[in-house]
Amino acid sequence: MSKLPRRAHVALTTLAAALACTGALAADLAAGKAKVDAVCAACHGANGVSVSDAIPNLAGQRSAYLESQLKAWKDGSRKNPIMNAIGTQLSADDIGNVAAFFASLPAAGGAKSALAPAMTGSPLGFPENYRATYTKYLAINFPATKQVRYYYANPVALAAAKAGKPVPDGAYLLAEVYSAKLDADKKPVVGADGFFVPDQLAFYTAMSREAGWGKDYPDMLRNEDWAYAVFTTAKQHRPGVNQAECLGCHKPLDKASFMFTIDKLTAVAQAR
Repeated sequence: MSKLPRRAHVALTTLAAALACTGALAADLAAGKAKVDAVCAACHGANGVSVSDAIPNLAGQRSAYLESQLKAWKDGSRKNPIMNAIGTQLSADDIGNVAAFFASLPAAGGAKSALAPAMTGSPLGFPENYRATYTKYLAINFPATKQVRYYYANPVALAAAKAGKPVPDGAYLLAEVYSAKLDADKKPVVGADGFFVPDQLAFYTAMSREAGWGKDYPDMLRNEDWAYAVFTTAKQHRPGVNQAECLGCHKPLDKASFMFTIDKLTAVAQAR
């Protein structure tokens, strides 16, 4: 096959580049930036530089790739609680605009998100006397992680559940997370109650709400005024936790006080 004349080759190359940019030109970068600032910056940073090492940077990523991933989160063909929750709230235009905006950023990145302190911090303190004042209302086995968890609710949450009302400010829910005792085959040992026999306390998870706690979270992630925390066995905040993951996971539960266990708590409260 004969080679194209240099002038024709340059023309074709220019045309190809123009076609490749068509999507970016059609996208609204300002709208993409606004959506990123409002939502995506909580994890991926305002300039595509993530707020933690566990979250990928998106600055300079290919627009087509980002669009395909966002569409997969939206339709559920890719699974991730936070990204599925966000994806379902994005329109086709939002997806195109966000993808184009991140693609337009220099791969070297820039300043981290102003939302980072809110996302990586937590206003929750550890409830030192919970065993004496909270109600233990649920145990759950987690076979995938070989853990068993015990759930406790404070009097505020218990009273609301008993009355069949939305759980209000002042509520506090705590879960003790234990590794399961393993048998000789490395399988969890099951007790007479059907639950894994606890071995070592691994950490605590908690959710609580107070007036104004949700004001610093993006609307697409905000769970009214709920906030979340993970505590070490020493009852200190565990480093590296991003509340965006908890907020995104609980976001679809707005009709259930943002709680996965509200039915169990209600049943126990109303039986008392």
